Amino acid sequence: MVKTNIPAEYEIKEVIHQKQYLINGELKTWDGKTSEVYSTISSTDEYAPTLLGSIPDMEEKEALEALGAALKAFDKGKGAWPTMRVNERIECMELFVKKMQSKREEIVKLLMWEIGKSLPDSQKEFDRTVEYINDTIEDYKQLDRDAAKFEKNDGVYAHIRRGPLGVVLCLGPYNYPLNETFALLIPAIIMGNTTIFKPAKHGVLLITPLLEAFQSSFPKGVVNIVFGRGRAVAAPIMKTGKVDVLALIGNSKSANALQNQHPKSNRLRLVLGLEAKNPAIILPDADLDLTVDECIAGTLSFNGQRCTALKVIYVHEDIAEEFNKRFAKRVDALKFGNPWEEGVKLTPLPEPGKPAYIQELIDDAREKGARILNKKGGQHSENYIWPAILYPVNKDMRVYKEEQFGPVVPILTFKDIEEPLDDMAESNYGQQVSLFGKDVYAIAPLIDTLVNLVCRVNLNSSCQRGPDVYPFTGRKDSAQATLSVHDALRSFSVRTFVAFKDNSLNTETVEQLLESKLSNFISTDYIL
Repeated sequence: MVKTNIPAEYEIKEVIHQKQYLINGELKTWDGKTSEVYSTISSTDEYAPTLLGSIPDMEEKEALEALGAALKAFDKGKGAWPTMRVNERIECMELFVKKMQSKREEIVKLLMWEIGKSLPDSQKEFDRTVEYINDTIEDYKQLDRDAAKFEKNDGVYAHIRRGPLGVVLCLGPYNYPLNETFALLIPAIIMGNTTIFKPAKHGVLLITPLLEAFQSSFPKGVVNIVFGRGRAVAAPIMKTGKVDVLALIGNSKSANALQNQHPKSNRLRLVLGLEAKNPAIILPDADLDLTVDECIAGTLSFNGQRCTALKVIYVHEDIAEEFNKRFAKRVDALKFGNPWEEGVKLTPLPEPGKPAYIQELIDDAREKGARILNKKGGQHSENYIWPAILYPVNKDMRVYKEEQFGPVVPILTFKDIEEPLDDMAESNYGQQVSLFGKDVYAIAPLIDTLVNLVCRVNLNSSCQRGPDVYPFTGRKDSAQATLSVHDALRSFSVRTFVAFKDNSLNTETVEQLLESKLSNFISTDYIL
């Protein structure tokens, strides 16, 4: 795509050579090797990728320095952050989110250029992240209120709270480099852990405006931010065995490789959001207008680059012809353009190699009997490949087996509902499903089965993560631990408590502890 009247506020006026990184509360200056950051969006009349800037290409030395800072800040459980009062940690987080909000315009612009996300979706990602942080703060307050008491059973009192796990290595994804990364990082921090954070390969410069906010909002060593390739930065950290939690949203190969490098994997807590192959199942009585709308959103929002995207469609053979015709027409009517263009639904792909990969899937499917249903399907431009609707798809095709994470839509038909159910049971993944239909006698038993195969059944709706207060997880290779505002606080903490027998000595001691407020843990203070 050539340049198309870039609005002045979204033009790249100067490149960002990111030289700073954050370790032990100090914004250090990098003078070593760097990697250039390009956008696949062109800013010239003749197509050419746009240079956005560069980032440090760090290696083992800096990785271990960041780990050392996190270990020092945790200080074997004695550090200022893990022992701090809850309301004080909340004050730090409130300061951070206030500073973050002042960077909205800058971050939204970088989201568009770095990963090709549309302007409304980039704004939504930023605003949703701020809302997520505020909701996390409120949920943490409630968690603390619920713990501001003593329980007694069998003559033993207990004061039960949640405590931090230690050092967290946090690795986020490129498709939601702000929202999903912070869905890991924010609860990890607020629960009293210390962290090492490495931004994703794409969507990395947008962290730059937040470095000072992290540095000035939290005590030294609580948040350490390094840049570089995962194998150069994350692997040396894991090999030390000193990381307590691996928090990663990405693919299972990366998760397995990192987990296997930890010498004591039995003590490693995993918080993982991994790949999925979410299906849509369209029953013969489905409302086709609604179903087509939801399947368009499910398969092609952000070009299908979402773990929650619908990546395969099962449609009952009785309505397949009509569904396919309507769906193909709607896909070809979608608007392609740069992220700031009004009404744009399809935008440049951030990974330069993605169009070629999607073409491989198309070629493989066509060789094995599928055809492209839509007229524009598979058409190439410099930074895009038009979504191809492939039909009929079979299980020998790569597009059926692989998580495509891009604009290609495989469609299968079924006669007996057991066919898609058997496929889901055999699948390596188990995140979500979309079920379209109206007959409650058909839907009821399906729901009762599907909830045992996936973790979210979307009735007449496309798959999605939000609202963020709902559990977000998966079965099999799709996830480990649960992310939501409520659940993430628990994923990054452990129940821990002080217990004492009911006798006069203990009663007097605990009363003195409460009155003196010398302990930050033993407290019945109620946070409003």
